[in-house]
Amino acid sequence: MNSYSSKLVETAVNELSRLPGIGKKTALRLALYLLKKDPPFAHGLGNAIIKMRNDVQFCRECHNISDSEVCEICASEKRLKNTICIVEDIRDVMAIENTGQYSGLYHILGGIISPMDGIGPNDLNIDSLIQRVAGGRITEVIMALSTTIEGDTTNFYIYKKLKNHNIRITTIARGIAIGDELEYADEVTLGRSILNRTLYESSLTR
Repeated sequence: MNSYSSKLVETAVNELSRLPGIGKKTALRLALYLLKKDPPFAHGLGNAIIKMRNDVQFCRECHNISDSEVCEICASEKRLKNTICIVEDIRDVMAIENTGQYSGLYHILGGIISPMDGIGPNDLNIDSLIQRVAGGRITEVIMALSTTIEGDTTNFYIYKKLKNHNIRITTIARGIAIGDELEYADEVTLGRSILNRTLYESSLTR
C-alpha cells in the first residue's frame, strides 16, 4: 500500500493512474515532475486539457475531431469530394494523413462491430455514412479497417448496406498483415496499401 505525505499528491496520482497505460508508479513520477516545474507549466497543461475537453467538437460530416462544426479536411477545397475512406477511429485518420498518399475525405465509424464487446452496428456511425453515400456525390468508398475478424465483419456489413448504390467499393491492399491495426503500420506500407486498393467484392472470392 502506497503511503503519501500529501493527500493532494495522492489525489493527483490516483487521477493520473486512470489514464490508459499509466500505472501508479508512472503517475507518481508525473505528479512529482509537475511539482518541480514552475506553476505556469502545470497551469498551462491543466488549462489546455480543460479547453480541449470543453471546446473540441466532432465534425458533423465525418465525425473527426475539429475546432468547428466541419473539420479542416472536409472543408478543404483541395480534397476529393467524391471519395470516402472508412476508418475505425481518429488515430487511423492521422496515420493515413501521415502517408501523404490520400487526398479524399474520411468517415470515422467510432469503432468496429464486436459482439464480444457488446458493440453492434447501431453503436457505430454507419447510418450517417449511408446518408452521405445516398446524397449522390460519392463515387468510391474505401474500406480501411483493421485486418482483424472484427474489421472484416464490419467491412462486410457496410458492403451489404452500400452494394446497391452506384459506387465503387474498394479495400486497402493486404500489405497490412492480417491482425494488424492501421495506426501501427509504417507509413510506406500503409501508403502503398491505399494506392494499391482493390475492389472489395473481389476479396470475397479469395
